[in-house]
Amino acid sequence: MAQSLFMTLCANNPGVQISVLAPEWTRPLLQRMPQVQQTIGLPFGHGDLAWSKRREIAREIQKQRFDQAIVLPGSLKSALIPFWAKIPQRIGFRGEMRYGLLNDIRPLDKSKLPRTVQRFVALGSPIESVLPDELPSPRLNVAVTEITKALTRLNIEIKDQPILALCPGAEYGPAKRWPASHFAELAQAQIEKGWQIWLFGSDKDASITQSINEKTDNKCLDLAGSTTLPEAVDLMSLAKVVVSNDSGLMHVAAALDKKVIALYGSSSPDFTPPLHAQAEIMSLNLDCSPCFKRECPLGHLNCLNNLSPNSVARRINENSTISRDC
Repeated sequence: MAQSLFMTLCANNPGVQISVLAPEWTRPLLQRMPQVQQTIGLPFGHGDLAWSKRREIAREIQKQRFDQAIVLPGSLKSALIPFWAKIPQRIGFRGEMRYGLLNDIRPLDKSKLPRTVQRFVALGSPIESVLPDELPSPRLNVAVTEITKALTRLNIEIKDQPILALCPGAEYGPAKRWPASHFAELAQAQIEKGWQIWLFGSDKDASITQSINEKTDNKCLDLAGSTTLPEAVDLMSLAKVVVSNDSGLMHVAAALDKKVIALYGSSSPDFTPPLHAQAEIMSLNLDCSPCFKRECPLGHLNCLNNLSPNSVARRINENSTISRDC
């Protein structure tokens, strides 16, 4: 979602040079964004204060003489490095007592800026400006050579069939995950229609993808835990359609200009929708959702259990022909 900010900065400031300080694991994504000239990896985990390491990084950053820092997270620790690096202009929303660390602190009106992407773009715009109704949508660059490398390393043979990518994981918790049995039923239905099914996810999702694959007599290509993040991006670019829970891979699929069918249960597309004009959001909009809980507080998970595989299959097959995008 931050790529929309990078696009806006480039459009409004021709010749701007953008460096991004972010967790190490995000670098493969950032390196696929043409707006970003440099990535600086944070070598510590979420919630880790790491005072001495942050000071060390700040000293290195200070040498580059940046003009401005835009601090997207709302935490105090996220504002430390720009302050220690003595970057002249340090912009961010009012957060965890960051007065002094930031010198352009802005109030956040969540009713005017309900979406995360709007908040990011607002920090890169003059405080009095009004955001346009349509913000630039993220687009990741993918090279054919990198796709070929991934296919070769994983010994994947491309067939003359359209690829349906399924992303059944969601790190936040079970209340964001469509049941594995529903994914399996959908996969089987599409296999019978002549599609090939690729399962994407991290090693944490491997038990879910294994269950889906077993329910289809192992007719899916299970990639969970087998790919690096850049490989997952490159291979997903071959898919014709992507069906995903509300997860990071959903946003990757949207940035790859794929037809995305996004399944929402405990979360809301009002805050973090897939940033693609043609993305299709499926939600039952029950009275009890969105609850934003990791697990269903009512114990039934009807918001996802009652979202039928047949209804998702209809969305896939609308205007779909049996041919492969590549």
